[in-house]
Parts: sequence; structure tokens; C-alpha cells
Amino acid sequence: MRIPRAMTIAGSDSGGGAGIQADLKTFAALGVFGTSAITALTAQNTLAVTAVMEVAPEFVGAQIDAVVGDIGVDAAKTGMLANAAIIEVVAEKVREHRLQRLVVDPVMVAKSGAPLLRPDAVEALRRLLLPLALVVTPNLPEATTLAGRPVRTAAEMEEVARAILALGPRAVVIKGGHLQDGEEAVDLFYDGREVHRLAAPRVRTRHTHGTGCIFSAAIAAGLAKGLEPLEAVAQAKRFVTAAIEDGLPVGGGHGPANPMAALQRRQQDSKTRAKTEEEEGL
Repeated sequence: MRIPRAMTIAGSDSGGGAGIQADLKTFAALGVFGTSAITALTAQNTLAVTAVMEVAPEFVGAQIDAVVGDIGVDAAKTGMLANAAIIEVVAEKVREHRLQRLVVDPVMVAKSGAPLLRPDAVEALRRLLLPLALVVTPNLPEATTLAGRPVRTAAEMEEVARAILALGPRAVVIKGGHLQDGEEAVDLFYDGREVHRLAAPRVRTRHTHGTGCIFSAAIAAGLAKGLEPLEAVAQAKRFVTAAIEDGLPVGGGHGPANPMAALQRRQQDSKTRAKTEEEEGL
């Protein structure tokens, strides 16, 4: 049996809570072999991003070539892309290698508020990368930037999803976590045919660093396993909800969500069942 393979094209988080670190943990937890092409190095912790070093675009391309040429890629996701030149190279490589199952997480700002995408790169993201995406996963501020109109209500989420779909991706997920009304966090999935709303109980916690990365990586993992987009998104919603519920109180700021939560819960359930069976056997 060949293990599914997923690639993350994103920045490195030295604090381990987001970026490629969160992506690779997510892939592993979901039984997918993860590879990476690093676009930027960040000096980062739970409090702030204190420095960023962008990788040369041609080296980003070389990483993608090396992985595709030997290991292969069943699905890929993008995260922090930093600048227009990197976006251009990534789009070129996606086309060259025919990476059909692409998840674009349009990362623009870190949880701490630090910018992770240059303003002049937003148009390159819209024009070059979104048309290549199978799924794009903006949060509300990112959706506002991509669509050029505000998103303040659940009704406006659907309007903005239609506007973003018109830019070329085959499906859009608008993450509704920034809407503070109600006891549920509701995401909206739209593929040009039907609108689906995916709800989960709202978790009141500050340990949410990396949730966008974990969510998009979980979608890519599902696609790598052959799931259809809506099924992959629904699985990812359950996965990231568990990660938030079991968030880790690490550091003095926004602690990371825990991408190992679902795996740890399964292990604990297995131990509990084994103990129960042993006791009943006695």
C-alpha cells in the first residue's frame, strides 16, 4: 500500500504552532506523508513575529521540483507566500507539475497582527494562484481583502463566497470564526452549485495559534486520500475543532491549537476500551 502524500508550501514558525510545523503535524496525525517547500523563515513565538527572512523564489521552486520529481504529491496546500515573486514561482510550478488538488490558505496576517503577505502581492494571489485552487480557505478579514467588500454577517459570507469563486477556484470555504455572535462557529462552503454551512460549538479560548494552517492542512490531507472537497472540508472542520478544544497553554500569548488532539483522543479511547474488555474478562 502506498501512503498518501501531501505537500505544504508555506513559512516556518520557529514557535512550532503554525506554518509548516503545524501542517506536518496535521498530515502525520491524519496518516499522510508530509513534505514541504519553505517560503520564509520567521522568528516567532506565541507573542509576536520578531523577524522574517524570505526565501529566494528560485529556491522555493527548486524545493517543489525536488519533492515532485522523486516522492510525488497527491495534494498540496499553500500558506505564507510572503511576496509576489514567490507566488509567481509557486503558480508556475503548480501548472508545470499539474498539481490538481491544491488548497490555498491566503495567509496575510499572523495571529499576533504581524503582516505575512506584502500588500502588492495580494493581486498576484488573486490573479495567479486562486484560479489554480481546488479549495481556497479565507477567514473573514482575508475574504474581505480578496473580494474587496466587507464581511460582517452570515448573509454577507455567501455573497463574498460567490465573489471569490468568480476569481477561479473550484470551491471556497469562508471561515466564520471571527463572527462573535452565537454559540457556534459556522463555516460556509460553496462550489458554485450548493451552499453548505458547517457548524461546530464555539470554543472560548485564546489558544488558537495555527488554526488556519491546521484546517487547510487537514483539507489537503483528505484530498490526498481521495476525498471529495466537501467531505475533506467536513473532516477538517471536525479535526480543527478538536485541536482548538485541546489547545496547548504554551507561552505567554496565543498558545497553539493541538493538531495531535484527534489522534490522542483515539489512543485514549482505545486504551479505555482495552481496559474495559480486560475488566469484563476478569
